[in-house]
Amino acid sequence: MPEPRFQSDALSVMRRIDRPKPSTVGGWLSTVEPPPPRALAERLAVLLAPYAANPVNTVPEACLAAGEQVLDALLTSGTTSRATALDLLAVDALVTYAFEAAADQPELLEIRAARAMARIAALPGDLRV
Repeated sequence: MPEPRFQSDALSVMRRIDRPKPSTVGGWLSTVEPPPPRALAERLAVLLAPYAANPVNTVPEACLAAGEQVLDALLTSGTTSRATALDLLAVDALVTYAFEAAADQPELLEIRAARAMARIAALPGDLRV
């Protein structure tokens, strides 16, 4: 008998196969597997709301732009309280999702990574000496 974890993985794959491909950033977010915890999912939906109607092929840029905006605000404010934890998790998730989505176009991955690093390094909160 298969282990429960493998059964769960197989069910997740089956659900993705049966599901129509999303056509927008918002649709893509609703199909992320495994789904993020509820609070994080809600925060991601708010952060990606300005991009929700954009075509699905813009997911990498939408995620990076949203993550960059949140990180910029956090670095500018200098806030390090526990209240910022959800936003930090959201930034991490957005950047991760950006590169997961970008993997569909591997020929652009290197240039996207270089651009993302340059943009993040140029944020006002950059503390490098």
